[in-house]
Amino acid sequence: MNERSEVLMKELSACETPEDRYKYLIQKGRDLPALSDSQRDDKFLVEGCLSKAWLVPVFEEGVVKFYADSEAAIVKGIMAVLLTVYSGLTPKQILEQNADFLTEVGIIDHLSMNRRNGLSNFLKQIKLYATVFNSMSQ
Repeated sequence: MNERSEVLMKELSACETPEDRYKYLIQKGRDLPALSDSQRDDKFLVEGCLSKAWLVPVFEEGVVKFYADSEAAIVKGIMAVLLTVYSGLTPKQILEQNADFLTEVGIIDHLSMNRRNGLSNFLKQIKLYATVFNSMSQ
């Protein structure tokens, strides 16, 4: 686990109730900068999310930076948490990083099945981009 996920675990562990975790996620989502209209392109849509959610990768100087947005506050918050962990890492680091911390702090337990599926698809998309960029950098 990297330092970023450890910080998130501490912050999320301080949330005593599911409502506190939702408030935390919503606030994290509000902190994400909005995507431009050109970034809200269908090619960046994450499949399997009930609400529209976009994940935009930028690969430069050996690291992948992710930008994301969603029409749903909770989804946007989940995306913000994941970007805190994965954005700015090399493709190899992304592929080695797991999202177990979300289960450990109880985020997964309080998500609906649809949001769990969306989260899973979002993680798959992050790993897919990392796989492509990893093959390009070798």
